[in-house]
Amino acid sequence: MQDVKDRLAREVAKDCKTVEDVHNTLKDLFRRTLQEILETEMSDHLGYEKHSVEGNNSGNSRNGYSRKTIQTRMGETELAIPRDRNGEFEPHIIKKYEKNASELEQQIIAMYAKGMSTRDIEAHMRDIYGIDVSAELVSKITDKVMPLVTEWQCRPLERIYPIVFLDAIHFKVRKDNRIVTKAAYSVLGLDVQGRKDILGIWIGESESASFWLSVCNDLKNRGVEDILIASKDGLTGFSEAINSVFPRTSIQLCVIHQIRNSMKYISFKDRKPVMADLKQVYQAALSKQK
Repeated sequence: MQDVKDRLAREVAKDCKTVEDVHNTLKDLFRRTLQEILETEMSDHLGYEKHSVEGNNSGNSRNGYSRKTIQTRMGETELAIPRDRNGEFEPHIIKKYEKNASELEQQIIAMYAKGMSTRDIEAHMRDIYGIDVSAELVSKITDKVMPLVTEWQCRPLERIYPIVFLDAIHFKVRKDNRIVTKAAYSVLGLDVQGRKDILGIWIGESESASFWLSVCNDLKNRGVEDILIASKDGLTGFSEAINSVFPRTSIQLCVIHQIRNSMKYISFKDRKPVMADLKQVYQAALSKQK
């Protein structure tokens, strides 16, 4: 049975070899949410919702989209910027000549983490917009985003995932009049068809067995019955937690994280040759023991 599981895991996971796939999937989540926020800004600008009869003979209306490519921490993302017929609409969340959205990306992805309340999400929106927009628009956007977040957090999952990857995203939030850094832990899973999906994002004040137990139980409550391989960094308490919920899961240390962690002890000028040597070590074929 274990040989069958290992073979299935290798077959499905062959196209997802690094934790960079986590970033690519999160980038799409960011794009879809940002697109919804842009649509809400346009509705606020026009004074009526999309397809509403209130827009008939209003003097202004939607007029298609223009394409814009922005840079994020996880690569380039293309957005469809709404236009109005009078040419008056300018989005606030992505300014006209703004190209870099790295900080915005962290804020939006953090909103999807379990443990973020409606008040937290509205506070994120205020931090993003500052004093540029009215409190009413912030409230409208929060009302639009919140159902997306809740639906995404609670959606049912597949019964079996041959492999899951764990990664942490660090972001800054305002807490008690201070700016603090928190970690949002994301779990990417590959299903038996090889499709990639972020199963969830959780904010962890501290890594512990109880925190990871709540994460694993959440996955189980949403329909996951078995995980074949879990690829992780040196997460404290994770192995004990996942083995108590999914006792047949094999734990694998993420090679990318192992290389990155090793680089902390290498001087900058020596990193490239050392990294090249480490890659050869990790990619070396294992010799069969007799």
